[in-house]
Amino acid sequence: MIVSIIVAASENNVIGNNNDLIWHLPKDMKFFKDTTKGHHVIMGRKNLESIPHKFRPLPNRQNIVVTRNKKYVANGCLVVASIEEGLSIAKKNKEKETFIIGGGQIYKLALELNLVDKIYLTRIHANFDGDTFFPPLSENWKEINRVSCLKDQNHKYDYDFITLIKK
Repeated sequence: MIVSIIVAASENNVIGNNNDLIWHLPKDMKFFKDTTKGHHVIMGRKNLESIPHKFRPLPNRQNIVVTRNKKYVANGCLVVASIEEGLSIAKKNKEKETFIIGGGQIYKLALELNLVDKIYLTRIHANFDGDTFFPPLSENWKEINRVSCLKDQNHKYDYDFITLIKK
């Protein structure tokens, strides 16, 4: 099973502020939806709670929420105590690719534990103030694809869709 991270981050690695997205990039939202649809997605509790109620759980995906709170309940989601437990469920379900979708602490932990094979990074070409960050990547990653997108009437910033694999 491939374990992938999917994330949108600014040049200064900001991914959010006050438990919310900072930018509105419809093509990135469509990319996220199309890429993760039909797969298991693993996220932290705060990330789940940042998703508007009408989109929770994320449709057409098995939502797995990681939390230390043993009594936490998330309707339509599986609740687990660790990323590894979530990955074990995905593997038992014969998942081909599982997506770690945030937030900052979950990304950091997945990378530190060396659980990730692939990263889908939307790099927004701007700097933002925020309180949640994507961790800097080590030299262990190789870019295999990049699609550049210019700002337009629906997208306030230039951005790139970048795919990286572990070296």
